[in-house]
Amino acid sequence: MSRLTEALSIKRETKDQIKVGIWGFIGGAIVAMVIGFNWGGWSTSGTTQKLAEEAVLQNQATICVAQVMHGLKNKDKMAEFQKLDSYDRSTFIEKGGWDKMTGQKEASNGVSRACAEGLQPLLSMR
Repeated sequence: MSRLTEALSIKRETKDQIKVGIWGFIGGAIVAMVIGFNWGGWSTSGTTQKLAEEAVLQNQATICVAQVMHGLKNKDKMAEFQKLDSYDRSTFIEKGGWDKMTGQKEASNGVSRACAEGLQPLLSMR
């Protein structure tokens, strides 16, 4: 039995080396994650989902701006729209249905507000 115990025992120096190796592995993994998430472009699925939703909103707002500009070709409607404050412009866009994309029964949340914000620079140029 003593031979088996002696064969299975690990020298103290070897234990210390294994311990240092394990801590080095853990430390390296932590450093790799910090670098990857901060500077390497890594992201969590939640962050990716949020970025995708923002991109869709921006695309829909751009289409909405084009639809509003096409719909406001009548100078009376344009003057009426320009007199409204920002909150009422969002409601005006919703009532006109310009915030809905083709095939949608209801507009996505926030499209009319983003559309009204996108119209600001265009209306100031007129």
